[in-house]
Amino acid sequence: MDLFRRLAAKTSAYFLFLSLLVMVGSCDSNSVYKDHEDIEDGQWYVKNEPAFTFEITDTTQTYNVYYLVRNSIAYPYYNLYVKRFLLNDKNKIINEALNELILMDEKSGKPLGDGLGDLFDHKVLALKSYRFPRKGKYTFKIRQYMRQDPLPEILSMGVSVEIEVINPK
Repeated sequence: MDLFRRLAAKTSAYFLFLSLLVMVGSCDSNSVYKDHEDIEDGQWYVKNEPAFTFEITDTTQTYNVYYLVRNSIAYPYYNLYVKRFLLNDKNKIINEALNELILMDEKSGKPLGDGLGDLFDHKVLALKSYRFPRKGKYTFKIRQYMRQDPLPEILSMGVSVEIEVINPK
């Protein structure tokens, strides 16, 4: 009887694990790529440029590319300036821009994004309706562009590349 209980418990655990895996995988069905890089000690130096390499296989689609930012409540500014670079497989810059990411309400100082305790996650649009020119590997680099080096309390930066979903009217 004891063997039967252990076998039933293992089967239940495997079933629960597989169910969770399916649920997590189905949450972001239009996501082509998603990753982040932790910023060591929450001190983002200008020389530290997180880079994310992903592959595009369908050039008929349009894509939205998002910044994924995690900061602490102690971040000293309401915004974050970043310079982004999109490079092709030959390491040639094909798109670049300076973006301002709003992390907190300017007047009240209330954090925006999703928070738990003193940590906040933000998903901010970087490229909208972007059509990649050809199939292949691309790299998205991000450089902090604030006047402080290192920039404190930025805990991670990331990128999400998603197929744009256009809702019919």
